[in-house]
Amino acid sequence: MVTRDYGFAPNPFYGFCTLATCKPKIRKTAEVGDWVIGTGSKTRGREGHIVHAMRVTEAIQFDEYWKDPRFQEKRPNMRGSKKQAFGDNIYHRDEDTGLWRQEDSHHSYPDGTPNELNVANDTQADRVLISDSYVYWGGSGPALPERFRNFEGVDLCGRRGHKNAFPDEMIEELIAWLRLRGEKGYCGTPLDWARSP
Repeated sequence: MVTRDYGFAPNPFYGFCTLATCKPKIRKTAEVGDWVIGTGSKTRGREGHIVHAMRVTEAIQFDEYWKDPRFQEKRPNMRGSKKQAFGDNIYHRDEDTGLWRQEDSHHSYPDGTPNELNVANDTQADRVLISDSYVYWGGSGPALPERFRNFEGVDLCGRRGHKNAFPDEMIEELIAWLRLRGEKGYCGTPLDWARSP
C-alpha cells in the first residue's frame, strides 16, 4: 500500500521505476522477475486503486546506484522541479568513514541535515530495485477489478505492509490485466504533488 505518493518511493522518472527508499522488506526479498504492486490507501480515498506496477529487472546496492550514469538524474535537487526534488538516489557510503551519507532530499530534515531515523530504516536493505518494465499512474490509477479484491479469499489490497503470498492464478490474471491495458511508463502525477510545494 502506498500511503504517501510523492514519486519518491517508488520513483517513476527518467525511464526507470526505482525503489531505493522505504519498504526495506520488499527491497531485501524481491527477485529479478518479481512484480511489485502499489495500491492506494483508504485514508487518502484511493482504496482499491492501483498506484504502480513494476516488474523488477535489476537489483543493485546503494553505492552502485549512486555511481551509475543511468541514475544521475535521480539524485535530488531540492531547488529544482518537483521531479528533481523527489529524486531517490540519496544514499552512498562516505569514502573516508564508510558510514552512510544521506543527501539533502525528501527523507532529510528541512534544513538538509540527515534524518537518522530514515537513514536507519532505508539502509536496513542495501538494495535498490530497478524496473524498465513498469506503469505508474500515481493519483489517477485505475480501480482494480473486483476479482482481485476477493480472489479465493485473498484481497490484493487487504492490509498495509509487505505481502507476497498470492495464488499463482491470481498473479497470472493480474499481469494479463495490466498488459491488456497497454499503458507503460509514467502515466500520471503523484497524488501528493497537489499538496507539496
